Amino acid sequence: MHIHILGICGTFMGSLALLARALGHTVTGSDTNVYPPMSTQLESAGVTIAEGYLVAHLQPAPDLVVVGNAMKRGMDVIEYMLDKGLRYTSGPQFLSEQVLQSRHVLAVAGTHGKTTTTTMLAWILHYAGIDTGFLIGGVPLVDTTDEHLQQVFAHSSYLGASSTDNASSDSQASGYFVIEADEYDSAFFDKRSKFVHYRPRTAIFNNLEFDHADIFADLDAIQTQFHHMVRMIPSTGKIIMPAATISLEETLAKGIWTPVWRTSIQQASLENTTATTDSTITDSNALNSGSSAPQFSSVINDSQWHAELLSQDGSQFKVSFNDGLENNTGDSSAIVQWSMSGTHNVNNALVAVAAAYNVGVSVSKSCAALSAFAGIKRRMELIGDVNDILVFDDFAHHPTAITTTLDGARKKLTGRRLWAIIEPRSNTMKMGIHQHSLAQSAALADYTLWYEPAGLEWGLQEVIDNAQENIDGERRQSVLTSIDAIIEHVRIHSQAGDAIVIMSNGGFEGIHQRLLTALGQ
Repeated sequence: MHIHILGICGTFMGSLALLARALGHTVTGSDTNVYPPMSTQLESAGVTIAEGYLVAHLQPAPDLVVVGNAMKRGMDVIEYMLDKGLRYTSGPQFLSEQVLQSRHVLAVAGTHGKTTTTTMLAWILHYAGIDTGFLIGGVPLVDTTDEHLQQVFAHSSYLGASSTDNASSDSQASGYFVIEADEYDSAFFDKRSKFVHYRPRTAIFNNLEFDHADIFADLDAIQTQFHHMVRMIPSTGKIIMPAATISLEETLAKGIWTPVWRTSIQQASLENTTATTDSTITDSNALNSGSSAPQFSSVINDSQWHAELLSQDGSQFKVSFNDGLENNTGDSSAIVQWSMSGTHNVNNALVAVAAAYNVGVSVSKSCAALSAFAGIKRRMELIGDVNDILVFDDFAHHPTAITTTLDGARKKLTGRRLWAIIEPRSNTMKMGIHQHSLAQSAALADYTLWYEPAGLEWGLQEVIDNAQENIDGERRQSVLTSIDAIIEHVRIHSQAGDAIVIMSNGGFEGIHQRLLTALGQ
């Protein structure tokens, strides 16, 4: 069957294209925003990509058009598709019908950390010898001599085996599939969140904050979509999530029929405090103000899964599992020592270990797998070292993600001056929803350069100026209106020993290589 994908270079649709190829279909696609790593990944896989959304791309008519959620009524190609009566579907619906129906689905949802956690979980299962299918909204980094892992993680999706001898006894499915469960809508004709189509048996809820303001009116609207997914998780399944996260507990309060494992992070061995991830700390403060959810002091006791930090930057930690049974024996704890950093990644790892355990992978095997885990592209990816100036690429595009990324970088890159270069590119950012928390989100950087593109609907310069004095009295954040100006500023003011983190969920006008070139001159 010939399938044409409208919006093929999005992280989800590009990964879907690879799965469709693996199913034996002929796949073409079109897009207006073609940039690496997805474009290069598709090209290397032999998928033909056409520039723009032209009617001619649907001539002759494909057997099926898969419509990306960026497509809208009024676009010539959409009107042509409807007028001609071409067969069409959404990406999530195609995935559900063609791949997921016969599988035990492990879905990773949440505002932050979906891509990283999905990659970790898929990596663990393959490391354990389970031929698991997966779809990741990014491209994995692979640093291993294992030929199987090199082959499987060469791309952002993998079909995997439709059946396995490792299937859990309570599962009616015959194979496994790990998927990044995005809450964004499915298509112009299906406004349900993508993840509603996936019907997981094992579900990870990493966190939940307001985002995607172009789709959702408020946090409650997002919680409703999460509740729709919860309603379809079987009673023999499992929900895994950080403890004391109010937004998630509120969601479960709408109705739950599935056992829950909660996780927590403990830092007691490093300092006389016990804490969870940054997003959970915020919730725990609110808990103490009168919420009916469990008090922060009981977080550890109420959690089945714990991570104890053995290093401040999160590069070494101990995972422990307690199922609450007196006869709990066997493999229940192990240590992870890896190249990742930040408590947010420790939490990502902890829920991934729990999910893998739920389908039969031991704690020790999971921790060994994570110790060999290299990460994924565009998540604190070191892209260059020029004259002892380290340059990293990161996908962070939400204030919470900016904060947690910089926190991890600060703890890992001790002794280096930390620069942040940030593009407020997401639809929510462009609408100014998070504008008043932007300056504070970057407070951990020594210097921050914000890019204000033409046509931004609100004044980024004014927002940053008004917030400067509220941070520390210093003016360490600047707003620049061109990429060239940013590059020149960094070239003049950076010095050996600095670390630069570039944050954007887009191509950022090729700033990454342009900056490396300028620093080398």
